[in-house]
Parts: sequence; C-alpha cells; structure tokens
Amino acid sequence: MTSEMAIGAQYKAALVADMDTGQVLYQENSNQLNYPASLTKIMTLYLTFDALEHGRLHLDDYLIVSQSAANASPVKLGLSAGSKIKVEDAIKALAVHSANDVARVLAENLKGGKEGNFASLMTNVATQIGLSRTNFENSSGLPDDDQLSTARDIALLSMAVYKHFPQYWKYFGIKSWSYNGKTYNNGNRLLESYPGCDGMKTGFTSKSKYSLVATAKRGNKRLMSVVLGASNKDVRAAVSIKMLDKGFSMVKIGAAPVVVQTASYDEDEEEFVTQTPAIVQKTWVASGVKYGNSGVQFGAFASRSGAQSQQARIKGILGISTNIEPAPNGMFRVRANGLSDTAAGKLKSDAASAGIDSYIFH
Repeated sequence: MTSEMAIGAQYKAALVADMDTGQVLYQENSNQLNYPASLTKIMTLYLTFDALEHGRLHLDDYLIVSQSAANASPVKLGLSAGSKIKVEDAIKALAVHSANDVARVLAENLKGGKEGNFASLMTNVATQIGLSRTNFENSSGLPDDDQLSTARDIALLSMAVYKHFPQYWKYFGIKSWSYNGKTYNNGNRLLESYPGCDGMKTGFTSKSKYSLVATAKRGNKRLMSVVLGASNKDVRAAVSIKMLDKGFSMVKIGAAPVVVQTASYDEDEEEFVTQTPAIVQKTWVASGVKYGNSGVQFGAFASRSGAQSQQARIKGILGISTNIEPAPNGMFRVRANGLSDTAAGKLKSDAASAGIDSYIFH
C-alpha cells in the first residue's frame, strides 16, 4: 500500500467528514458511482424514522410480513408469510443484522404494499435532501444495476439521519440483538475496536464488494467515514480507521480539506464541485404567505452552544429567526416553526442554495 492506501486495488472510494458542520475533510473518488448494497438501508430507516416522527408509525406497532418479503434472500431473519414483526424490532433487524426480508416488510407497509413505490419515494427524498447522483430500485440494496450512489451522497444521507432524527441514532450503535431466541452481531467491527465509534452501517454484494459507514466521537467532535468497494472486510475496517484517524488529526491541527481523484469519468458525466460554494447573503421574506403547521429544521446539535451558532448562521445568511428546541435524546434542534407548506418549501430551497442542510417537518 502507498501512504494513501492503494486506491483501485484495495477500495473504490472513501471520505471522512465532520458530522456537525458537514465539511468533508478528506475524500477520494467521492463522486464516483458505485453500488450502495446494504447502505441502501440507511434510506429505508430514514423514511421509517420520518414515519415515526409524524405519527404514521409507532415503535410498538406490528407490521405484516408478505410472501414477497418472506422470499427475500440471502441475509434475513427468516420471517414467514403472514407473521408480524414489531416496528422497533424491524429497525434493529436492519441496523444490526441488515435483514433483507425486514427491509421489504418496512417498504411494503410504508408505501401501499409495493416495494417499487417505496423505492421511488426513496429516490425522491434523496433528491430533496441533496443527494445528486443516487437512484434506488429497492429497499434493501439487493443487486440491481440501476441502484447507484456515491460516497458523497451516502455521507449526506447518513448526516441527514443524524441531524433530522437524533432520537433514533442509538439503533446504529447496537452491537448485538436477540430475536426469537437467536442473537445477531453487528457487522461493523469498529463498534468493538475503535474508541468512540457509535455507528453506522455495513454493506456487501458481489458487485459492490465491501462498504462501511462508520461514525465516532472524540471530545465535542463527531466524524464519519465512508468506504465503498473494499476488497474484503479487513480492508473495509482498516480504511475506515485510517479515514477517521486522518479526520481527527486534521481537525486537531486545522488542516485544509484534501481531495484526491484517481477515477476516470466519461466526458458526459457531471463534474463534481469539491469546493464549498460561495454563500450569498439573502433575506427570506414570507410576505403574503399564510402561516401553517409546517416548519423547517436546520439540524440537531449535542450542545446548546452548537445550536446557538447554527441559529446565528441561519439569521445571518437567510435573515430569519429560529427557535432552539430540546430533542428527546438531549440534543438541541434549530427550527423555524408555524409555516405554510409553500413557505416551508421556499425556505428549504433558499437554504439549499446557500449550502445549508435542512428538513421540512409537519
């Protein structure tokens, strides 16, 4: 291996990013298209958490298992058609065991009994939260040539889960889980070996090879690494550790972000802009728009001071006042409340134009 590992021979793409600021500290081929495999389940869980947040699901609800779900393979719980599984167990089955049958159960129960409809919703929501090169065809990550994503998009999706639904983040850090008399161990070996690791998700198919999103916290900093297309589990873990170590070292010394690109691209592929776009200050005016029951959330933070910094940023860039609200797990949300659907959509669009991640809630 070289000092930066052996790109291509060992893995296809990797990055490390600050989960609170969203800044990518170091990246290799982060906009190269790859098969996401079971990292797909991060989006399935994102939509499950959204349903919980809005009362369409509850943790103690039971979901019906269809014949189609029961037929899913190869990694599964082995649920029989007509049986039921509790929503919270379904979440754990995906986060810990990456069960394909349960991913299909969630998809079918959340979107009218058809996984294809759920996959379309997955892609639409991916676009809404800023994923620019991702397409979903199923809820599990089972092989499909049209199911594609990038390390950058996977990082954005993972950050969206962390920021939008912090009360459910704990599920990604579960090391083992027992169900129906059998114990399942999390495939993310960094949960056991890397100090401060608290998530997040593994992936593998024969085409995608081995992938991992791993998160870790040191002091007041939480970083995320994304590794796609590693040649085996050992490489996947080793590169993830290298990325996190590099990220924490860069944060400590205040190093400038680094971009490494070795992948070849077709001429008609979009060029990935690695520089942070210039933020143009603007004032968002809601004149003529009726108030409503929608709102926009600009992240969740581990400390009130972090939320206050975001609040000041939103005020300075978008010209609007926000509220800081406590989240169920002790975090602090930055939210603009009492908006109409139209106003919330416009605010989210303006925030996106300014490079600010946000989420509409009802």
